[in-house]
Amino acid sequence: MEERESETSNKKKNKPWAFWSWAFASVIFRLILAYFPRNLNFSARPEVSTPLTSFRRLAEGYWLKQSSMSPYAGSMYHGSPLLLSILGPLTVRRDGNEGLPNQLICSLVFVIADFVTAMLIRSTGLNLQMAYNQSLKSLGLVRLLENSELILSGDIAALVYLWNPFTIISCVGLSTSPIENLVIMLSLYGACTRRVPLAAFGWVLATHLSLYPAILIVPVILLLGYGPDAPPRKLLLQKFRESCSCDCSSQDKEQTSLHKELANQSVQPMLFSWKPVVFFTLWACMWAFYVLVLCAISVKQYGGLREMFKRTYGFILTVEDLAPNIGVLWYFFAEVFDFFRNFFLIVFHVNILFMLLPLAIRLNHRPCFLAFVYIAIASMLKSYPSVSSCLFLESCNPSNIKDQLLRISIQLYADMQLSFFLFCGYVGVSLLSPVMHNLWIWRGTGNANFYFATAMAYACLQVCIIFSFISFMKTLTIILVVESVGAMLNHDRKLRKLSATAA
Repeated sequence: MEERESETSNKKKNKPWAFWSWAFASVIFRLILAYFPRNLNFSARPEVSTPLTSFRRLAEGYWLKQSSMSPYAGSMYHGSPLLLSILGPLTVRRDGNEGLPNQLICSLVFVIADFVTAMLIRSTGLNLQMAYNQSLKSLGLVRLLENSELILSGDIAALVYLWNPFTIISCVGLSTSPIENLVIMLSLYGACTRRVPLAAFGWVLATHLSLYPAILIVPVILLLGYGPDAPPRKLLLQKFRESCSCDCSSQDKEQTSLHKELANQSVQPMLFSWKPVVFFTLWACMWAFYVLVLCAISVKQYGGLREMFKRTYGFILTVEDLAPNIGVLWYFFAEVFDFFRNFFLIVFHVNILFMLLPLAIRLNHRPCFLAFVYIAIASMLKSYPSVSSCLFLESCNPSNIKDQLLRISIQLYADMQLSFFLFCGYVGVSLLSPVMHNLWIWRGTGNANFYFATAMAYACLQVCIIFSFISFMKTLTIILVVESVGAMLNHDRKLRKLSATAA
């Protein structure tokens, strides 16, 4: 027994060194790939760069601004003016470098963003694990902690994010998605640790950059109010009632009363705390005002804030650019009649909002998992998706921070049944998508349906189509979200059964 304990202690000592070695190896691997921009040419791929995340469009917008023209002229750049001011100077071309931008410095910024995001994922995973362990102790399920190895869940999530192929491609392909991932994870990390100014800052910046993270205000408020993780409140109330109604049949009444008080303190349901939520609202208003002032100063000579909102948020909501991507909206709005265009725009965007309230009611005790579900839904129905927002939740290759929020709860993967199917499907789509794009655009031996077929295959992996023809529309339910939500609910049912047997 002593030898086994010494072996386990030695393993725990070596695990931090293994984590940092793999983390720095991923950084070095990204920098090596940054030396081969011409051979890889990821920045030109429609799966990597979108009209909102393309670094080439950002360089074009900065050139227009330096030429005393509006950066939104010519319908090239549709991003944030603050991001243009920060990353724009990195796009200045060197003399004698054949007109190419400073590739290595640009890649270094995105590598740092990915590394910081991974560290935030790691810290969030540790906080979730501590909250999960505390909830198991409050239910009297300490034996589950003895058989579980959740200590390294945050480390695994961070390493999977750093070594994920899609994350590496987005970083090397000079997509601004790593910046968006960073601010989203910054908001969730601040909410998990109840650092209210940090959570408000991340949420405001994430909403400013891509609009869709605005829906994360619901899980952020739940994180600030309830904490990162808790058992279902029905289970806690049941446990609380059982502890209050225990029989006083023992000989010593003082010991039983003390036992009841301790039991009540351990299983008492958590109350919603409004104080951090009020502070979050104040800080969010302050950060939003500060961001708007900076944007107004930046675009003062080019139409003001009204022009900025039209070229950024208006561009996202109206789906003006119908260039091919891995989504399905570009093909749909290329074929739909102009008379019905506004109607379908409203339907697609409101469909995201319709799912927020039911999911928040059912998963209010799992705020981080709720954030994963929200980001997954938005990534499927957003106007300009990319591989950085795809759902790749297999045991080896999850892709984005929304996947890491689910991977942090590693114990839930035992209840997922479609992992192998999803893994094989995403591998097939990843291989066929560039082939079909090449046949259509460059060789001319195919048409738009070739590439759209891979986009539909990608959507079918995420979507279970329930044919309820209401106004000739389809109600879409995400396969991966349904599978993961089912796993989470099954996990809660197991906790309820184990607590009942323990009582």
